[in-house]
Amino acid sequence: MAGARTPSTSPDSRDDTEDGLLAVRAAEGDEDAFALLVRRHAPVLIRLATSLLGTPSEAEDAVQDAFISAWRRLPEFQGRSSFGTWMYRIVTNRCLNVLRARRPVAPLEAAGDVAAAEHSTSPARITESRDAVRELREALDLLSPEQRACWVLRELDGRSYEFVADAVGISQEAVRARVFRARRSLTQALGAWR
Repeated sequence: MAGARTPSTSPDSRDDTEDGLLAVRAAEGDEDAFALLVRRHAPVLIRLATSLLGTPSEAEDAVQDAFISAWRRLPEFQGRSSFGTWMYRIVTNRCLNVLRARRPVAPLEAAGDVAAAEHSTSPARITESRDAVRELREALDLLSPEQRACWVLRELDGRSYEFVADAVGISQEAVRARVFRARRSLTQALGAWR
């Protein structure tokens, strides 16, 4: 069995082939094959969902729902993409639905300016780092769900535009536009941290 992949590396063809065989077996009712697929892909999918949704509990729920949906839809899986890419798409769509159901927090202009603290390795620097992460999460909440998904997949997960387009179900040009708008919005919202 191949080792675990990190989210920033592309899947190798051996893993894709093995996943494809496991998916066929799972579609035929082999629960052990599906359990192996879940174990193999759940960690990276939970990290993705946590980046998109912001909370581990919502992320775990979204990934669990995605795997339940995948189990039911396995007979429809035709192998046009790898099983991992298919799961990325299901999880991304599940997270987008959760994000769309949320009420908007505030308009981007309401984010305001935050003064950056001095840089050091002191407790103040640690607090500043935590504040920066919190500010990023709040700024991400201000993006549209589609912009957030594209930005997280591209910038945090290190995926190609082609992969993001397939995972989100839009064209590469649309992905580039959403990532550009997300970068611009995040730059404005996080201007004090530059």
